[in-house]
Amino acid sequence: MKDMTELRLSVPKTAIHRLMETWQRFDMLIIASLLAGLSICTFLYFHFSGLTLAYNDARSHLDIGRRVVEGLKPGLAQLGSVWLPLPHILMIPTIWNDFMWHTGLSGALQSMISFVVTALIIQAFLKQLKVGVVGQLVGIAIFALNLNILYLQSTAMTELLLIATMTAAVYELLLFHQKGDLFHLTKSAFWVMLSTLNRYDGWFLFFYTACLVALYGWRKRGYLMSEGMFILFCTLAGFGVFLWVVWNTAIFKDPLYFAFGPYSAHAQQEQLDQAGVLLTKQNLGLSILTYWYAMAYNTGTFVLVIGLIGAGLLYLDKKIPVDARIAVTALMAPLVFNILALYLGHSVLFVQNINGNTWFNVRYGIMMMPSIAVFIGYLVNRVKVIRPLLIGLLAFVFFFQFTSFDAVTIDDGRVGSSQKNVSEVSNWLRDHTRDQKGFILISAASHDAIIFSSGLPMSRFIHEGTGTYWLNATSSPDRWARWIVMRTNDNNDQTFRLVNQSGALGKYDLVDSYPFADIYQLKPEYMSQLQTEPVLGKQR
Repeated sequence: MKDMTELRLSVPKTAIHRLMETWQRFDMLIIASLLAGLSICTFLYFHFSGLTLAYNDARSHLDIGRRVVEGLKPGLAQLGSVWLPLPHILMIPTIWNDFMWHTGLSGALQSMISFVVTALIIQAFLKQLKVGVVGQLVGIAIFALNLNILYLQSTAMTELLLIATMTAAVYELLLFHQKGDLFHLTKSAFWVMLSTLNRYDGWFLFFYTACLVALYGWRKRGYLMSEGMFILFCTLAGFGVFLWVVWNTAIFKDPLYFAFGPYSAHAQQEQLDQAGVLLTKQNLGLSILTYWYAMAYNTGTFVLVIGLIGAGLLYLDKKIPVDARIAVTALMAPLVFNILALYLGHSVLFVQNINGNTWFNVRYGIMMMPSIAVFIGYLVNRVKVIRPLLIGLLAFVFFFQFTSFDAVTIDDGRVGSSQKNVSEVSNWLRDHTRDQKGFILISAASHDAIIFSSGLPMSRFIHEGTGTYWLNATSSPDRWARWIVMRTNDNNDQTFRLVNQSGALGKYDLVDSYPFADIYQLKPEYMSQLQTEPVLGKQR
């Protein structure tokens, strides 16, 4: 009888032991496979729901990538000067395909890969902090089951790629602080460089991590070693910044064109400031409050508070070496950057009923999601007594989020200021110009969403990036443009400003007017001298 009891007890123990061995050997593969399946299913759901292209910026990103390979003046110069180039460069291998372009999959693909990679980095981060399997899985779930993350990873937006590169950079920085291995320092610098070529948030991370590297060198080996490590790190990490300055100098003859040019965020913020709606500028309290609400809407208030408690415990945990705790402070870089950018007036973020009557750029709050996931994974591992209660509450929060379909990024893309319902204009162009010869004169800076949504080939449009075509068409539109799309009487629309100066608008009929743009068509008596085919050849 005793032998039978021992046999029954040994069977589940052996099975559990084998299961744990399998998990330890293949945990990353298992997690990656599950996350890849979740990523694909989520993309398909949002695609067939008509939401993957809701953001105006998503369509603009796709158009930038497409203009590199197709249009009246294709080439790398179409990467432009304001948005950093990495997301658009990554589109080039697939954006030439119409299906990949018009479904948004060319841009979403990098977001989906970044989603899986970030979750794996979160797991590796927690392993490095000696967090057990339960804490690791909770940390991954906090990130991967967030509905805002799942939506953004299904779009051609740049948030997920930035999150992946920044989280990888901080993870390698943690390894460097723990092991002192210059190989990890080099890898951290590489990921920082990629983040600086993705969005300007990465530039702040570059500055902050460079300071941490210098501090580490000084604490460990003195000034000379600190200087050497700082130079080594900055040479690679800052290479992206250097390339962008050189690019702007070479293409636009101004090293700071991206910062102060007519299409820059600075120029847009000045317009908002003059209109009196840039409320966070020079208001630290409102800047903090605005970003707090942006984080709360993106992560969930309960999740955010629990994450911050986990952060506090982590930073106070004396079992974790001081160097590691210093490195982990880099996880807070997005928080500091966004508050600082709002305060200085370099960024705009509207949270409904807080500092505006609509949503705009509220997705910026999602940047703290990987950090919150790490902090909660650590907390779950730390507070074993209330672990079941904590996991249960978190599960309830996510269940409620999914059942109520509560995602502020979807609201922003669907009804907030980040979306543009340009279907009326784009449908008119598709229906009336598709089978007709002639070019359409339009400002891509103002109406990229119209260009994308029309479904017409990029070679049908004359815009700012088409070089001599643009110069000729804005000075003598009746010779080059059969149709003109612009906001009449709005000097912020480059097309209107230049065409109005040409004095040729009288040669066009206003054929339709919509909230976002008016459509003009050349009068029949001027058609004989109209150029309807590309004739300029390859431009410099």
